[in-house]
Amino acid sequence: MSQENVEVIRRGYEHWAATGELLAPTDLVWDVSNLGWPDQQIYLGREGADQFNTEWAGAWDDWEMEVEDYVDAGERVVVIVNQRGLSKGTGIPVEMRFAQVLTL
Repeated sequence: MSQENVEVIRRGYEHWAATGELLAPTDLVWDVSNLGWPDQQIYLGREGADQFNTEWAGAWDDWEMEVEDYVDAGERVVVIVNQRGLSKGTGIPVEMRFAQVLTL
C-alpha cells in the first residue's frame, strides 16, 4: 500500500507541474501552523490549497519548484522539494530545500 501512496502523490505533483491544477481530495487539510506562516495557519480543501499556493507564489518572481525525491513512509509520503525564485519585496534570489509530509 505505501508504494501505491508514493505513486498517488507522484501523479499529483506531475499533474500540478504540467497544468497548475491541484489534484487533491475535497477533505484536504493543508497545515502550515508549524512554519511560522504569518497568515492563515490551516487551509481546507482544494480551494484552501489553491489559496495558499497563490499567496506563496505571489511573493516571488521567476518562481520554480522541483521535486527531488519521494520517500515511502508508510501511511505518509515525504516529498523533498527544491524551490527558487526572486523575492518581489527585495529582489534577492532565494533557494529553499525542504520536505513536505503528506498523510494519506
